[in-house]
Amino acid sequence: MPTATLKGRPGAGGVTVVEQYDVAADAKKRISLRNATTKYFNIKALSNGCYLLEPRVLVPPQAIPPRVRKMLDRSVASLKKGLASPPIDLTPFLKG
Repeated sequence: MPTATLKGRPGAGGVTVVEQYDVAADAKKRISLRNATTKYFNIKALSNGCYLLEPRVLVPPQAIPPRVRKMLDRSVASLKKGLASPPIDLTPFLKG
């Protein structure tokens, strides 16, 4: 009788389990990650009930072009001064 063996997926990059532990969700269905190296995560809910968390790193300010940073700084300053457009009425776009 032949024996089936599972071989590693090509291109898996040598990913290994570094830490494994059990957690329980609280009343609001939250869990705590131990020793998380980033604050923000992209979460994918898979059809088999698993969740995949991928760390997201915010872009450093130096990566944003100077013109864009200047525009953002002016926009924030205007908003803090209360200089903002009136609310936009989006009811014509609602389907109903």
